Amino acid sequence: MNNTVKIVIVLALYLIFSPQTYSQESKPIPKDSLVHMVEDYYTLNVKAFQANSTKKDIDTIFDLFTNDFTYIHPKHGGTYSRQKLYEGYIRNQEKGSYDGSVVDIKVVNMIKGLNAVVVERKYINKIENGTQDGEYQMTLFEFDNGKISKIIEYW
Repeated sequence: MNNTVKIVIVLALYLIFSPQTYSQESKPIPKDSLVHMVEDYYTLNVKAFQANSTKKDIDTIFDLFTNDFTYIHPKHGGTYSRQKLYEGYIRNQEKGSYDGSVVDIKVVNMIKGLNAVVVERKYINKIENGTQDGEYQMTLFEFDNGKISKIIEYW
C-alpha cells in the first residue's frame, strides 16, 4: 500500500471516530430569546441592587452566564472572569453598596443580531424627592448555547 492511500485511510478513520468538533460556532439563538435574557439580566440586577438583596439574588444573575463568561468594562477595570465578577458582586453586597439607590434600569433601544444584542439603557436612581434618569449607556451582550457568554460595557 502506498503512502497516499495510507494517509487517506488514517484521515478517514480519524474523521469517523473523532468527536464532532468541526464547527466552533453555536447555533443561532432566536432573537426574542436574546431579548428575554437581556431583560431578565436587568430585572435581576435591579433586585440585587436593593438593600435587602441576598446572595441567592446574585446567584440567580450568574445562572444566566456560561461557565466561561467574560465581563469587559475598559473604563472600570478591564476584563473580569465570571468568578472575579461574582466576587465583586458579593463584596459590593457585603459592604452595603447595594442600597436601593438604583430603582430601575430603563432599556431605551435594542439592536438584535446573530447571537448578540446591543442595548442603549440608563439607570433610574432614587433621589430625595422621587427618581432621576441616569446617563445613557451602551452595552453589548454575546450569547452561546442559550446563555450570556460576554458583556462589554461601552460607558
